[in-house]
Amino acid sequence: MNRAALYPGTFDPITNGHYDLIRRAASIFSRVVVAVAANPGKAPLFSLEERVEMAGIVLGDVEHLEIVGYTGLTVDFARANGIGVMVRGLRAVSDFEFEFQLATMSRQIAEEVETVFLTPTEQFSFISSTMVREIALFGGDVSKFVHPRVETELKRKAAERLAS
Repeated sequence: MNRAALYPGTFDPITNGHYDLIRRAASIFSRVVVAVAANPGKAPLFSLEERVEMAGIVLGDVEHLEIVGYTGLTVDFARANGIGVMVRGLRAVSDFEFEFQLATMSRQIAEEVETVFLTPTEQFSFISSTMVREIALFGGDVSKFVHPRVETELKRKAAERLAS
């Protein structure tokens, strides 16, 4: 089957959990578009360009993959790019309610875009970008949670914050 899927997120930063889900989605779908959301409302640590670049480095070994930055509604991006499936990750039961509401709202806006949920491999089920950022900004070790290049960039951002 020739079907593209969209894997959207802020990826601030991209984690090993994201990598796991994206790699697995790429084994299911013929093409995966990793859509990095500008999402200025979240006040990301990294710029959109930095997040797209890091995703490219982390996901460099995954085939049939495209990485793009975008602004606006995710379902509008999917529709504009002719993508009918959106992949979302569910780490824990606590994610379900939010993701269910998001999928239902998305279906109301664009009924032709279906949401598919994947669960991470158990070793990544507790990782979140928010926790990784916080650990890194307080000088903690995040090497188990992110690609080495992402770890380097997190240390750089932490040093910048400390200096200012």
